[in-house]
Amino acid sequence: MSSPSKRREMDVMKLMMSDYVVEPINDGINELNVEFHGPKESLYEGGLWKIRVELPDAYPYKSPSIGFLNRIFHPNVDELSGSVCLDVINQSWSPMFDLLNVFEVFLPQLLLYPNPSDPLNGDAASLMIKDKEQYEKKVKEYCELYAKKGNISGTVTDDSDEDESNDDVSDGRSESSEEDVAGNADP
Repeated sequence: MSSPSKRREMDVMKLMMSDYVVEPINDGINELNVEFHGPKESLYEGGLWKIRVELPDAYPYKSPSIGFLNRIFHPNVDELSGSVCLDVINQSWSPMFDLLNVFEVFLPQLLLYPNPSDPLNGDAASLMIKDKEQYEKKVKEYCELYAKKGNISGTVTDDSDEDESNDDVSDGRSESSEEDVAGNADP
């Protein structure tokens, strides 16, 4: 088995050589922004999200931190922080998984099969359970407003702000409320 740093380099390189647009942050490979398209035949089809990926020093033995940078309406994604509630990333991560698994399997499954019984977004979970038609309408509305190619830029807060916790991957809010985010600094 290779060292964690070699494995991290290999996994990031595999992701960069795939069909994903990968932007390293601060010229390193520990923090990345990755463009992720909503899965076909889902409510999220046609949407484009920027996903923030932070790799801990112990990766692949410790899971990456994953968060949506632009808003998404989903029971298992916190609307304001973008953090993701996904067991395979948060609790049952294995070194056998890699970054391609995250983008080709785990995130598509999250969007295809939301779990309203374990929500991070209580409003989305409640609406999904009580009024599926309104839930689907709101998902599509969010896709149109926040996940179209022209709308995803400008949603990321200052990249130089080091987050202390995995839950604060992004503010996840629209540009008009960025002044409310603690930690924004002028470059």
